Amino acid sequence: MKKTMTRLADGRELIYYDLRDDTVRDATDRRPLDPVSTASEIRHDRLLGDAVAVASHRQGRTYHPPADACPLCPSRDGRATEIPAADYDVAVFENRFPSLAGDTGRCEVVCFTSDHDASFADLTEEQAALVLEAWTDRTAELSQHPAVRQVFCFENRGAEIGVTLGHPHGQIYAYPFVTPRTERMLAQLAAHRDRTGGRNLFDDVLADERADGRRIVLDTEHWTAFVPYAAHWPYEVHLYPKRRVPDLLALGEAARTEFPQVYLEVLRRFDRIFVPGEPPTPYISAWHQAPLYAADRTEFALHLELFTVRRTSGKLKFLAGSESGMNVFINDVPPEAAAQRLREVASE
Repeated sequence: MKKTMTRLADGRELIYYDLRDDTVRDATDRRPLDPVSTASEIRHDRLLGDAVAVASHRQGRTYHPPADACPLCPSRDGRATEIPAADYDVAVFENRFPSLAGDTGRCEVVCFTSDHDASFADLTEEQAALVLEAWTDRTAELSQHPAVRQVFCFENRGAEIGVTLGHPHGQIYAYPFVTPRTERMLAQLAAHRDRTGGRNLFDDVLADERADGRRIVLDTEHWTAFVPYAAHWPYEVHLYPKRRVPDLLALGEAARTEFPQVYLEVLRRFDRIFVPGEPPTPYISAWHQAPLYAADRTEFALHLELFTVRRTSGKLKFLAGSESGMNVFINDVPPEAAAQRLREVASE
């Protein structure tokens, strides 16, 4: 992998990750851009104890542009984009419309490929491995930011999820606090340790799923993918390395090498869940990493959670009264049935 760092016309950072060591990245951004102006503010909810980012400048962000005006495609044919180069493998840059900026953290865009019409599932194993390297490198860099407490790498895919740019890409949020979902995991981790005399919750969950077997989707030498016992979403898969590590930086070489094969297979199965001819399955794919300064961060287990809001062909799972109002999920698809379907659509 070769890493090249440069700047866009308005001063934002741009990083190229290339498969070839001899790749030269000397294209400059010649757009007449105004300096980025953000107004991100973190407000704390006194009743719930969580935080809300208020970012009014995001109202003007790019919204469903036609393919020939995509800002994530390479700059070609006289059309300048966020990527000055005429082609790229993986590119990461500071979001022009960030939810978090300055003292409130940082938001980055991760472009998985220069091919506008592709998806992550279309990548080769070599390309997927490069994305993993980019996620890992950005986690390391953002962890040094003085305001950052947690790094979150994720992908939103599909208009049903709320994606406004069709180009295959993900994002990285570097939060100035520990997110509520992670706080709950840490609390459960501590409670389980106290209740069991020192046992690790993540280890026990993984062991129990493998022993039960009904919800296992893939079980390889270094990774296990399963539908959780209490899955919130119609089709939801959790992917764990078999050796517990707190973050991407600590992921072992063997697991790192095997990850592209496993992850690409899971994504391709997601696209085969429903009837032929159905649009690509919308999903959210989210890496859960230990907070940077948690007292028991070494007990946290790095894992990826993948889920879709589509519950059956042509129908979506909406977060209505119970889910949105009380955070109590109602799942229409039994987790065992979801796992069985994901096994049925395995690659031949």
